[in-house]
Amino acid sequence: MSQRIPPVNRPVVEVEITDMAFGGKGVARHEGKVLFIPFVIPGEVVRARIVRDRRKFAEAELLEVIKPSPHRVEPRCPYFGRCGGCAYQHMAYPEQLRLKQRQVEQTLKRVGRLESVAMEPIVPSPADYEYRNRIRVHVQGQCAGFYAHGSHNLIDIEVCPISAPEVNASLADLRRTPVPDGDYTVSGRGRGEFFEQTNNAVAAELSRIVRECVKPNQQLIVDAFSGAGFFARQLTDKAERVVGIEENIYAVEYARRGARENERYLAGDVALHLGDVLGSAEPARTSVVLDPPAIGISPRVSDLLLARPPSEIIYVSCDPGTLARDLGVLCRSSYRVKSVTPLDMFPQTAEVEVVVHLEAV
Repeated sequence: MSQRIPPVNRPVVEVEITDMAFGGKGVARHEGKVLFIPFVIPGEVVRARIVRDRRKFAEAELLEVIKPSPHRVEPRCPYFGRCGGCAYQHMAYPEQLRLKQRQVEQTLKRVGRLESVAMEPIVPSPADYEYRNRIRVHVQGQCAGFYAHGSHNLIDIEVCPISAPEVNASLADLRRTPVPDGDYTVSGRGRGEFFEQTNNAVAAELSRIVRECVKPNQQLIVDAFSGAGFFARQLTDKAERVVGIEENIYAVEYARRGARENERYLAGDVALHLGDVLGSAEPARTSVVLDPPAIGISPRVSDLLLARPPSEIIYVSCDPGTLARDLGVLCRSSYRVKSVTPLDMFPQTAEVEVVVHLEAV
């Protein structure tokens, strides 16, 4: 149960930030309770006002940095701190990378109960600003922008510094054009009907890493949650057959249009198709690429992978928490972690992409 404290009763505290929680908030302690504060850096001493009190922790808003970190920098965006999009613009980019790498390792050990994690160095983004090839904005009346930090109040955004110049040009066009209230995808090349990676340079590195993990001369490669075939179409030379499974019919139709002779796409739930697909080849000559949404894989998908273990799984995740949960299940008996590679797909935010290479044991 949470209790929002009335403004007149909100206590102001002075605390030291000892850690960063996944999601971008700093961690401190006050009177035996964990306190979460945004826009801070470990090692800083800050004044903060407690705004919400829960049974095991409290949340506070930053008032003043009394002792700043040497990693603190001036945010480039005039909306930072109000807009809910970015969490780390106040932090030098090398420190962002260090924190994300550490958070991935800690989460896999704590949530996944993995004794050791074979971490590879985090892959940085070549550009830490102007990297997004599209954004999702909300339009309400004369405002077009993003929701405020911690609320659904709309912040009117003229320019988004983490977006590419062509995206900001499209945003300017949208702002000049009368449109109905609602959500709009803004990019430099029009609107898409299915998910695509938003950082082109890091997406290329992601593809390279996945390709390097997959064994050559396989009988079957399964690309589960295949989208428009981002991974599958680059693996066709590594197997006799490549099968993608995706429930978004628009993505499946797009993938089918460019499919090679040994490339096939199934439309529907991964849990419904995966068992039959795995049963069509020798497990020792089968590789599976998993790229699920943030909620991770379902218990049914885990069961299918455990019942007929392929020789390897390359798990691509945008959520270390659900990734750790799923690895805890898969590594309990049938798999071991060969490598973990974080990638900074979204600089200035608390998000991180991770590729985990699992081998059957």
